[in-house]
Amino acid sequence: MSNILDRIVDNKRREVEAKYANGVYDSYSAPQLCNKKISFSRSLLDSDTGIIAEFKRRSPSKGEIHPMAIASEVVKGYAANGAACCSILTDTPFFGGSLDDFAQARLAAPDLPLLRKEFIVDRMQILEAAFYGANAVLLIASVLSTRELEEFTDYAHSLNLETLVELHGTDELDKAIDSADMIGVNNRNLSTFSTDLSMSTAMIAHLPENAVKIAESGLSDIEELKRLRDKGYRGFLIGESFMKHENPCLALKNFINGTH
Repeated sequence: MSNILDRIVDNKRREVEAKYANGVYDSYSAPQLCNKKISFSRSLLDSDTGIIAEFKRRSPSKGEIHPMAIASEVVKGYAANGAACCSILTDTPFFGGSLDDFAQARLAAPDLPLLRKEFIVDRMQILEAAFYGANAVLLIASVLSTRELEEFTDYAHSLNLETLVELHGTDELDKAIDSADMIGVNNRNLSTFSTDLSMSTAMIAHLPENAVKIAESGLSDIEELKRLRDKGYRGFLIGESFMKHENPCLALKNFINGTH
């Protein structure tokens, strides 16, 4: 199988280059920023569940998941049914998302912490996230150098955004930068998109103490969340388990109640 991550990142770099060429980023000046300071990490720490409910329509590994889902409806429902925060995919070719989805989500849930989940390769994508009302951005260690992670985090902080630095194995622990607000362990292999829940358990002892710790991908049972919380995780990013259902919001509610 070809490396899916490489394909996504190559495409993302072309997208960014096209936006520069077309002057898209010129409209995102700092005085126009419409995001207000809402702490994504604090919301997780204050939550009983720590669930980051994700909105996405498809994935490279599963194909179409919920192609007709409407971001405003799903995110508003997530907020009403126990989500501490939400993650919105804004990649179109591989995940079926868009910045329009993010804008709809922001309007539908103005007080809910939102993460722009994107393959960030350029600081202008962070400015773009702030312009659309994000409260946090994802930075993927497999995609960025340590210097880029530090520089992008500093830039995000200057825009009232927090950062979630995502790791995929012990070989990336040197990229768990101290300035990150949150450190995520993704149980999904981004080369093959297969999942292994043991990754979160194996990594927890090696993560920096100061960052809020988040387990991502492959979580399908409230008891799994309880076990990971006991180990030190405070955030749990879940997407497919909810989005594959006709009513993702009801799926979230049932998940929390242990009746899914």
